[in-house]
Amino acid sequence: MPQSLARNAVHLVFSTKLREPFLGPDVRPAVFAYLAGAFQAVGCPAVAVGGVADHVHALFLLARTVPLCKAVEEVKKESSKWAKGHVCPDFYWQAGYGAFAVSRSNEVRVAAYIEDQERHHADRSFQDEFRGLLRAHGVEWDEQYVWE
Repeated sequence: MPQSLARNAVHLVFSTKLREPFLGPDVRPAVFAYLAGAFQAVGCPAVAVGGVADHVHALFLLARTVPLCKAVEEVKKESSKWAKGHVCPDFYWQAGYGAFAVSRSNEVRVAAYIEDQERHHADRSFQDEFRGLLRAHGVEWDEQYVWE
């Protein structure tokens, strides 16, 4: 085949370092907009970006020429630099992340889930949510290495 074609939607989840509540309601829109721009800058357009005080969810389309780890590294690096000047000088993202494949038929549902994070976290912690995502996607993990 002379042409390489791909469409890979990814649900990315990562928290602030030590789940510090840096992302207050006043800064979230700017942070989410910056993250969407950072995804676009690496050729991976964001479909939805949302979250709460201590973590972020993003649904984005992974460019066929960009490895997932490189896209995540660049987005987190650039947004962390920006956040140090616009959110808090002590701002850091956690080192790790969770990334989950999303089928085309589930993109609307995942985008709605991301946009409804406030309500979703009224009765569920980030840790419980993340464990649920890991289980739902069949990812094995060691609890001592997931949280920092």
